[in-house]
Amino acid sequence: MTFKELNISEPILSALIKKKYSLPTPVQEQAIPVALSGRDLLGIAQTGTGKTAAFAIPVIQQLSQQQSKSAERNIQALIMTPTRELAIQIDECFSDYAGYTSLRHTVIFGGVNQKPQVSVLKRGVDILIATPGRLLDLINQKYINLKYVKHFVLDEADRMLDMGFIHDIKRILPILPRQRQTLFFSATMPQVIATLSQSILNNPVRVEVAPVSSVVDTIEQHLYLVEKPQKNQLLIDILQKKKRSALVFSRTKHGADKIARTLNKQGIGCEAIHGNKTQSARQRALTNFKSGKTHVIIATDIAARGIDIANLEMVINYDMPDVAETYVHRIGRTGRAGNSGTALTFCSKEEYSIVKDIQKLTGKKLNTVAVPV
Repeated sequence: MTFKELNISEPILSALIKKKYSLPTPVQEQAIPVALSGRDLLGIAQTGTGKTAAFAIPVIQQLSQQQSKSAERNIQALIMTPTRELAIQIDECFSDYAGYTSLRHTVIFGGVNQKPQVSVLKRGVDILIATPGRLLDLINQKYINLKYVKHFVLDEADRMLDMGFIHDIKRILPILPRQRQTLFFSATMPQVIATLSQSILNNPVRVEVAPVSSVVDTIEQHLYLVEKPQKNQLLIDILQKKKRSALVFSRTKHGADKIARTLNKQGIGCEAIHGNKTQSARQRALTNFKSGKTHVIIATDIAARGIDIANLEMVINYDMPDVAETYVHRIGRTGRAGNSGTALTFCSKEEYSIVKDIQKLTGKKLNTVAVPV
């Protein structure tokens, strides 16, 4: 099936042709017709399967077809997402797909001066992409009015709850009009997400393109049983030998900085991104990584949301995740869009219990690799 066969309007089709997109991914093929019909939707799909276009395209199409001649612009679509990086990424997608329409969109997030964001909001926007904290802040300051919202998208829902945004979401929901379309996307479906979706969605269509918590077959998964004092040297050896682009996961911000310092001392150019870094520093690190100026980036789980790097070759779990679902999110950064990828996991004796949870969740046994003495 092609995008044209999904009854997508000409302006959006032109934008997709410009991006050289012709065939929708499975989640897009299933979700776009449902969303265009106006139904609420619960979408479950792995990271990297094209979820952003699955909600952006129908939102743009419906708003552009309903757009009034009035000069006044009100926020008619709200997209909420957990991190600044992901918000920026989604905003870039709206720029791509809405380029041949007259719709205006903008993105707001914390950690930066609010004045430029407020200035754009005052001029009027149709579509707002936002992280919860800055959204509530600007609502409280009367810069944002949500009473005209027709389309509400909650993206990366499971991660938002992991990151403690449930109370923010519950504060925002009563502000939205009761009559609206709600699109709810998540890579995993733990019980708390299922319960939340029941309270938000109205008779939704469920779109599920892969088993919950599945891991794509194109990712090779390897397990290194190694104690914490030996992890640094193992990481150095692997990065020096493999010479591939790698995203390394640390459990803590302090740990990410420490790993980055260790690697840089060994001549392995890398940068760390986490919540304590300024937005400009985080963007610079991502730009350097995407351009190939650096080949290694160290990230915490929260900061890694929104890292969308084509052909990322390797993910390394330096620290084990706290829960098995997080493992799925982490390694889903590689092996995207049909490409192959490698996931390496360093596990000490005290962390081994989570390996059993991961194997139970994914239904796959991790391949244990002997650690050089």
